[in-house]
Amino acid sequence: MRRIALAAVFAAAGSTSSIAQIAVSANDAKVKLVNGVVQTVKDGKDTVAIIDLKANPPKILFELEVPGSVAGPPTSVAVSPKEDIALVTAAEKLDADGTKRVPDDKLTVIELNLAKPTLLARAKGAITKTDIAPGQPKVIATLTAGKGAAGVSFNKAGTLALVANRAEGTVSIFTVAGKIVTAAGKVDLGNAASGPSGVIFSADGRQAFVTLDGESAHKIAVLNVEGAKVEYAKRDINAGIRPYGIDITKAGDIAAVANIGRGQGDTDTISLIDMKAVPPRVVTTVSVGQTPEGIKISPDGKMVAVTVMNGTNKVDTSPFYKAQGLLQVWSRTGTQLTKMAEAPVGKWCQGVVWSSDSRTLLAQCMAEEEIVVFKVTGKSLTRTGAIKTKGGPAGIRTAE
Repeated sequence: MRRIALAAVFAAAGSTSSIAQIAVSANDAKVKLVNGVVQTVKDGKDTVAIIDLKANPPKILFELEVPGSVAGPPTSVAVSPKEDIALVTAAEKLDADGTKRVPDDKLTVIELNLAKPTLLARAKGAITKTDIAPGQPKVIATLTAGKGAAGVSFNKAGTLALVANRAEGTVSIFTVAGKIVTAAGKVDLGNAASGPSGVIFSADGRQAFVTLDGESAHKIAVLNVEGAKVEYAKRDINAGIRPYGIDITKAGDIAAVANIGRGQGDTDTISLIDMKAVPPRVVTTVSVGQTPEGIKISPDGKMVAVTVMNGTNKVDTSPFYKAQGLLQVWSRTGTQLTKMAEAPVGKWCQGVVWSSDSRTLLAQCMAEEEIVVFKVTGKSLTRTGAIKTKGGPAGIRTAE
């Protein structure tokens, strides 16, 4: 009986799903939005929140101080496929006086410690939920990426990670062996002002796609990947004005891109890329409203969620100002999108993630310093609560 009990403990510990499906939120405490103006908070301490998505309602398990930034798309966090580590970039930091924000290049590696075996009841041979308990997450490495380090992603195997460096026109390469992350060079995209922002891998890991939102770019760069060797393919995909956030289905057949536009009150767009086409290309573009910031395809591949700033980041005297942002869900059939549901959210909202069953959405709202929880039922969105954060939630991901 004792041997069986111990085996059960260690088997459960080997699967992080026995504890939680987690989301990792990076929270920027260096900035506040005051009537459409981003102001610097001199003593702001950025944090990371580890959120249990299986809890009802979702709740924060742990918080720790980690550098982060609202600069760049809200994919400044990546969670490894096994949920054992998370990567968090910091595109900006405070200067020596603490009064201005300047480009940063930090990549923080967090050991998540979601499940570790304990032997609380082994003497009696009984197994209880307390036998498997999450440990305290901790920072295990601080690495250097590139200036303006923004979007970050793992490949599907969890052996390689890429960081888009907005302020220098490069992509940093990192090899991953378990919990050891090692810098392995950079890819120069040939234009320091191109603004690399979001980055994803193809399903087979042989290509990567980087959104370039710089004023001289407006395209998605294609990279070729062979092991740890990553090269610019010298081919670009054209979606809309200032492509920014980017995501891909679990099957790898479709990618979705948020085109944030110029921020001058015009209606902006999201696009779908047919990843099965040779070569991949944009096949659908729809209007969503002012400044789509976060974009995420549901795990079942049937829906695309997008946070739309909707003018909430403008001064209240602007003709384009709105008091509330929007969370939209679009249903996907093949390469076509149909608007399914829409709900009001807060101001200056950033990232969005789904629960693994595609029924719960978390949407980050910077101004309110909270993550809003929605249930997706049929074709409706219902707000069910909010999670308060220390600082404005600026980037969020789950394991992919």
